[in-house]
Amino acid sequence: MNEISGGSVDVVLPCLDERGALPWVLSRIPAGYRAIVVDNGSSDGSAELAAELGAVVVQEERRGFGAAAHAGLLAATADFVAFCDCDGSLDPARLPQLLAPVMAGTVDLMLGSRQPQRGAWPFHARVANIVLAWRLRRLTGENVTDLGPLRAARRAKLLSLNLEDRRSGYPLEMFLKASLAGWAIAEMSVPYAPRTGRSKVTGTIRGTVTAVRDMSAQLKAAAALVADPASGPVRARTGSEEQV
Repeated sequence: MNEISGGSVDVVLPCLDERGALPWVLSRIPAGYRAIVVDNGSSDGSAELAAELGAVVVQEERRGFGAAAHAGLLAATADFVAFCDCDGSLDPARLPQLLAPVMAGTVDLMLGSRQPQRGAWPFHARVANIVLAWRLRRLTGENVTDLGPLRAARRAKLLSLNLEDRRSGYPLEMFLKASLAGWAIAEMSVPYAPRTGRSKVTGTIRGTVTAVRDMSAQLKAAAALVADPASGPVRARTGSEEQV
């Protein structure tokens, strides 16, 4: 792992075989922000390329989006942490706009609401996302339209959530625990472009089904807590590990 030091914003980039997208993604990291690329078992030289391009590289052997994202959060030292996909579908150059309300103290968790460009989002994944957002609005009362990977918050507050999911339910667990804790949550629209390379999760029907299963477990746990606040923190059991 490269040495980690300084900076006010760390950008966590979970990575699994994203060599083709890395040069563009890292070139779009804003000045003064630090890229933390969490390699989740790449076989295409992604980790080596990321290091050559100046990113901090963290190795996370346990497969899963949540495992990679949380490893990046634990490696971060900045006051503010942002999460972004490493496949070229989201533009890190928009992070200062996303972070501005968090830095101003008016928002605790800022989410990027994806606005898909042509060919960017398979129909099955888009439908699943619409259904999930509807369920979240009913459960939490939050005005949420998307639970995408682009998001930002204070590092200390994120660590206080004690996130446990290490698969595709990680972003949902973060949102649910933040909502139950009374955080101010807001969205900002962001363009969502076709990714570079092959999708490992929501770009495939199998990946979408797995993500829905993981998120359903989180929703069930959260619904139980809403019904009975004395039941304890949101906990969800999921099955076998999943790739980023």
